Order: sequence, then C-alpha cells, then structure tokens
Amino acid sequence: MTSRRTPPFGRALCAMITPFTDEGLLDLDGAQRLADRLVSEGCDGLVLSGTTGESPTTTDAEKSALVRAVADAVGDRAAIVAGIGTADTRHTIELALEAEKAGADGLLVVTPYYSRPPQDAVEAHFRAIANASGLPLALYDIPGRTGTRIEPETMLRLAGHPRIVAVKDCAYDLLGTQKVLAATELAYYTGCDEYVLAMYAIGGAGYISTVANVTPSHFRSILDAFDGGDPDEAVRLQQLTIPFTELMMASGLPGSVTAKALLGALGLPSGPVRAPLRPAGRETVDGLRTAYERLVAA
Repeated sequence: MTSRRTPPFGRALCAMITPFTDEGLLDLDGAQRLADRLVSEGCDGLVLSGTTGESPTTTDAEKSALVRAVADAVGDRAAIVAGIGTADTRHTIELALEAEKAGADGLLVVTPYYSRPPQDAVEAHFRAIANASGLPLALYDIPGRTGTRIEPETMLRLAGHPRIVAVKDCAYDLLGTQKVLAATELAYYTGCDEYVLAMYAIGGAGYISTVANVTPSHFRSILDAFDGGDPDEAVRLQQLTIPFTELMMASGLPGSVTAKALLGALGLPSGPVRAPLRPAGRETVDGLRTAYERLVAA
C-alpha cells in the first residue's frame, strides 16, 4: 500500500462559486473568467455545482451549461468535477449522465440528505450512480449538512468499485479517515480548509477548497512546501491562513456568501447569492478584505 494516493483530479482543487449576473441569472462569461484565473494561479481542478456553487438553487440546465462553459475555458489545463448530488437516486443519475455529456472529467456525489437513509441504502445509492456513468466518482462525506455519515465500513466496501476513486472529507473524523486510507487506495481530499496540511501529512491527496476561490496560490504553496521537503514552511503557510479561513468559513455565514462577497469586493466575477441565502453585510466584507490583504502581504 502506498503512503500517497495518486490524486485522480490533481492535488489542488477549488470548490468554485457559481457567478450570477446582477439580475441573478447564470453568468457564463464570468464563470469562464474566474475559472481561467483559478487555473492560472495554481488550481489543478475545479469542482462545479457543489455547496459553494449553490447547487440547491441552480437548475439542471444551468449545471450542464456551467460544465460546458468552464470546460471550454480551461481545456486540458485542469480537471472539471461536476457536483451532481441530490436526495433522489434517480435524479442524481440523470445529472451524472448530463455532466458526462457536457464534458466533466469526474463527479462529486454527496450523501443523500434529509431522508437520512441507513448505511446499506447509502451504499446502494453510490453504487447505482457509479454503475450508471463512465466517469470516476468522488464521494462527499459531510454529515453536518446531510445528517448522514458515510461510515468508514461503508467506505471500505465502496472502495472496491472501479469508478469510486476519491472522497471529499468533511466528516471531522481523522481516526476514521486514517482507517480507510490505511486499507484502500481511495484518494482523500479535505474539504475543510483548516485541515489542508493535516490531511496531506497523513497521506491525503490534497484539498477541495472554498477559500481557494480568492487565494488559490497560497493554498497550493502549502502542498508545494511539504512536497519540497520543508514541513516547517508548510506549517507556517498553513498557520498564516487561520484568521482568513476563520472569517471565510466560521463566521456564521456559508462559504458561498463570504467568497462571493470578497470576490465582488476585489472586482472579480461573483454576483449575488440566490435566496434563501442573503448577501454579507458591509462590516463582514470589510473584515474579509482586511484579512485577505494581510494574508497576501505575509
């Protein structure tokens, strides 16, 4: 068993926001410009229509159009991973097939939410999706949002499927994660920005970051320092992110709200969030900008 999983979508992935126009419509031009910036500044892959991409409030047609537009913008410079997770297995399969047609390189599939299915049903859900599409799957384990964990024992069974290749881990259970890492070849990406170095140091594949929407090169530099044999520098770079990450991800607002607020303040494609989300207030935006400027100047 190797200590470092081969990352199927690269090491440094951004959970990209979905830009909207001032009228709240899908902004495909803005999405292409933002995607090009993220890839140019160090992102190996882009995850579209995830939680940060406001997937609960975008239509199926918008999701497909977003994949096509971003794939056209970045070409073969980055992997495109399409978020397709829903609470309905049949609907999720439909989205998987549409994402494949639109040009996605992989799929991100969250645990079915709200209905809180038992583990055998969770496993059957993921297997049905993996069997329906020819694309590799990353399972998204985020019980704080879905109400249902993908238990380590379930992960161990699913790891045997040839198209289930990765995990976006937001379970906050490093013991459970290490059990799966030790026994499988699943590539683990942390979805928690404060765990970028911790996950990488125990054999993870990298990260899928919300904060990287605005600081893509800094988060990549953490991995580069570690791979370059300088763990002390990797620790320093990770610690520099703490104040900014806390404001972005632990201020009581969703990351989609804070990321869009700061991107907009920096003149980058973003636009409003869709209801029921509400925009960040001026005090929050000012605080985010100050923390961002301190990070990039450090």
